[in-house]
Amino acid sequence: MNQNKINGMMARRSVVLLALFLVFALIVVGTLFDLQVLKYDQYQQSVLDQITIETKVNAERGAIYDRNGKTLATNTTVWLVFISPQDIIDAMAEEDAEVYTVANTDGTEATVPMNELIARRLSEILGVDYSKILEKAAKVGRRYEVIKAGVEKELADQIRAFIDQYDLTSQIYLTASATRYYPYSTLASHALGFVNSDGVGIYGLERYYNNILEGTEGKYVTAQDAKGDDMAFEYETYVEAKNGYNLMTTLDIYIQYELENQVKAAALDSAAANRACGIVVNPKTGEIYAMATYPPFDLNSPYTLDSWSQSMLDELDLTGEDYTEKYFELVYTMWNNKAVTELYEPGSTFKILTTAISLDEGMASLQDSFYCTGSKKIEGYGRPISCHKNTGHGNLSFAEALQQSCNPAMMTIAARIGRQVFYDYFLDLGYSEKTGVDVPGESKSYYHTYKDFSNVSLAVYSFGQTFKTTPIQQLMAICSVANGGYLVTPHFMKEIVDDDGNTVLSYETNVKRQVLSSESCAAIAKILEEGVSGNGGAKNAYVAGYKVAAKTGTSEKKDKYDASGNTTYRVGSCVAFAPYDDPQVAVILMVDEPTKGSRYGSTVAAPYVANLLSDVLPYLGVEPDYSPEELAKVQVTIGSYVGAATSVAENALKSKGLRYEIVGTGEFVTSQLPASGSKISSSTGKIILYTGGETPKATVTVPNLVGKTAEAANKLLIDSGLNICIEGTINYDEGEGATVVSQSPAPGTVLAPSDVVTVRFMYLDGDD
Repeated sequence: MNQNKINGMMARRSVVLLALFLVFALIVVGTLFDLQVLKYDQYQQSVLDQITIETKVNAERGAIYDRNGKTLATNTTVWLVFISPQDIIDAMAEEDAEVYTVANTDGTEATVPMNELIARRLSEILGVDYSKILEKAAKVGRRYEVIKAGVEKELADQIRAFIDQYDLTSQIYLTASATRYYPYSTLASHALGFVNSDGVGIYGLERYYNNILEGTEGKYVTAQDAKGDDMAFEYETYVEAKNGYNLMTTLDIYIQYELENQVKAAALDSAAANRACGIVVNPKTGEIYAMATYPPFDLNSPYTLDSWSQSMLDELDLTGEDYTEKYFELVYTMWNNKAVTELYEPGSTFKILTTAISLDEGMASLQDSFYCTGSKKIEGYGRPISCHKNTGHGNLSFAEALQQSCNPAMMTIAARIGRQVFYDYFLDLGYSEKTGVDVPGESKSYYHTYKDFSNVSLAVYSFGQTFKTTPIQQLMAICSVANGGYLVTPHFMKEIVDDDGNTVLSYETNVKRQVLSSESCAAIAKILEEGVSGNGGAKNAYVAGYKVAAKTGTSEKKDKYDASGNTTYRVGSCVAFAPYDDPQVAVILMVDEPTKGSRYGSTVAAPYVANLLSDVLPYLGVEPDYSPEELAKVQVTIGSYVGAATSVAENALKSKGLRYEIVGTGEFVTSQLPASGSKISSSTGKIILYTGGETPKATVTVPNLVGKTAEAANKLLIDSGLNICIEGTINYDEGEGATVVSQSPAPGTVLAPSDVVTVRFMYLDGDD
């Protein structure tokens, strides 16, 4: 091999070795760059994690308020009580370990060591089993054994006093934490929802706005050695916790309270088998003033069944797994917000929309008339579709067709509108989409696709059957008539504010679209009001002094059968808005499966809507405007005349136009009937003032008024010398006339002359 070849080989080897060294050097440099530059923060944190202690700083969950600033959900402090078993053991092992004298339940005294003292006292204060505490106190090496969580302040103070009394600061500990608290307990429970044990919203507004309410957790980091002592070098950092924002809602606790009262009364009076619900909104803005489902549940104890659900569970007499399964089924049902999550067929309340569409499209006019024979034949359907009045309504005007809730008239109107146009309006009114209400769990309606939307579908849709919607969706569609044709989004959120009261976000009314003309809506609203104040099917929704537009509905549950295989289950409902020409409020009340008395919405829902509006409208500042006929029936509240000079009392009654009688010859009134605060008829009422020591004497037997007409009941009481206080509708002489459905006191009770008998009138001739 010549020298040139040898030199060439050596040169190539040198190059290869140099390249290898360069590659190795690059790898080393790259690794160092990766470790010291690219991953510096990661490895620094790894080191710090091994030598630092991180303490969490909890953020406080934001409060929830009603529209007037009343607190609906807030936080309260509770304490976790735990013991350090090792410190107890160490203290007892000392040579001079103390023993303690305690009193026994029988009055004697006993001497006990520290562990028994602690177990005794904590058991007494916290109601925890003595033996379990003693068992935990014996755990060697343990410094954290929980005795009880969620301890209220009163008990925590007792434990602090116990610690101070016996110097047990190393053995017993209390740590404070915030827990969610609902001041009104059951009020608006289905809307507000609640949080879980970790403080996370899992239901209602608490869940929907959880990210806004919960805030951001902070932390405090310090360096410590393996013994838990601070390191020689200084290292600490503090990340401040950020409290959650507060939620100002559109709810009004007064309106909520009144709604819950009426929903409860409607459910109980009709013995509703599947609960009842109601909603009150501002029809122009979509603000929800109140939303209720009966029965409610206790937000501070959400896993405790309400009495209604508990009685259902008790009746089943279950044990073991069967009991547990049924219990949780009832709990989840109890939590369900019926107004948002459950579907129903709206029935005749939908006729408001059918008639509005027909006017909007020029397919009907206020001058139209219809003839109802009691049914109508629809092509493609085997038998005629019935009206609720099987004998037929005969001749009806357009207004009467809606007021008397005539099915054949609605089918005729819908046929004029046509399938395509009707279906397009149906979609535009929001029935194909969720409303977007800001609580979780809203259900989507059930309806036919256009491909399956036949002439028969058109006919039955016209009176609200064979499709399903939610109460909130139905109410918002009705609100589009109340507000002049606009579909708006219902909402609970009014504002998001910080702890300083600064507004972070406010809700602006969301108008999705205009569906109907204002002219058509105004015409339908007027027809509805005239039906309420006149002889329409919604007469029970009448409120004296106010122009209420209302419509009732009753639908069959075609998909649910009784033991005999019949579809006997019904849903009764009523929608209303007032005043009809400038609505400030709109309402829906729905009773699911009424089982007692009439099952029509006109009797199971409308009277309770009237009761609600009679309280809510004045509260909202809507002044009553009585007609002369209404003024004659208005009831007056009796003032107090006891102690007044007889002449002064007499002049006061004269000025009010009230009939009166004076018994005795004294100068001052010593007694009166009716009592102060009682309500009586302004036209037929009579007051008796007793003077000179005279007193009322019970001599009049209360007659039986139930089932009597208004005229007959009035006459019976006047002839008996008793006063009448009227509950329910006071337009009791419209149509066939209302009847007495209840009275108090009961028949046979003996009263003094001019005492008051309260009667409740209701129209029982209405159906839907």
